[in-house]
Amino acid sequence: MMGPQHALSGAAAWLAGCWALDQFAGYEQSPVAIAVGTAMCAGGALLPDIDISGKVTKNKGGATVARTFGVFSLFVAEVVEKFSLGVYTATRLSKDPKRDNGHRTFTHTLPFAALIGWGTGALCDAFGKWAVLGILFFMIGLALRGVFDEWADKAGWVVITLVSAGAAWFAFTQLDSDRGYPMLGVAIGLGCVMHLFGDMITKSGVPILWPIPTGKGRMWRMIGINDNWAIKVGGKFETIWLRGAFTVIALASAAALLGRAILHRFNIEI
Repeated sequence: MMGPQHALSGAAAWLAGCWALDQFAGYEQSPVAIAVGTAMCAGGALLPDIDISGKVTKNKGGATVARTFGVFSLFVAEVVEKFSLGVYTATRLSKDPKRDNGHRTFTHTLPFAALIGWGTGALCDAFGKWAVLGILFFMIGLALRGVFDEWADKAGWVVITLVSAGAAWFAFTQLDSDRGYPMLGVAIGLGCVMHLFGDMITKSGVPILWPIPTGKGRMWRMIGINDNWAIKVGGKFETIWLRGAFTVIALASAAALLGRAILHRFNIEI
């Protein structure tokens, strides 16, 4: 799938999950915590495509995530793509095809999603304030680039950087560390998993079973739905129907959550 739909799928999944926890488990969160978790999950749903490199010196190319912070994020994408290709080359078996790029390899696996989720929590625990601020800044930037893609294209990476910095500082001052910081890793990890699910409904698929050998000399087998059911990347079904569905789910869940929070604030019971 394309970047905006990936980001919206992450936002929809987090908001729907928060609504379900609130409705059926009585797990309430503040509006700020809900908003931050949504941004983390939306940004996380773009993160696996950090393995698409572009033209760093010309500030062109790359995936949505790679263009978020201009040449800086493009350079990171270049490094990640080469690292992913190295992991693929080092672990491929005899029947895995040779590759000249690392897209849809290591960053499109469940171990990567788990590593990112765990690593986020570990960084927050080890380095405190500055790690939290850095993670919030980076992931809010990705969320802005993905969810508000048309605005982001017009605004440019400098504006996105400034808005992300301001939003990250505000979120940090409002977020409860006892419940908020562990949430960051969960949200980002879930976003990565949503990305994998999104790519699995395209013809290319993802190596979601790695590093489990899948037989016949294959380690990096691309797993996805049947080609007859697979969606066309950038086609009408994705850009209109899927995008519309994710938007409706996100807005409906947010309305239900925030409506309840507002009623509780004014001690109104229904």
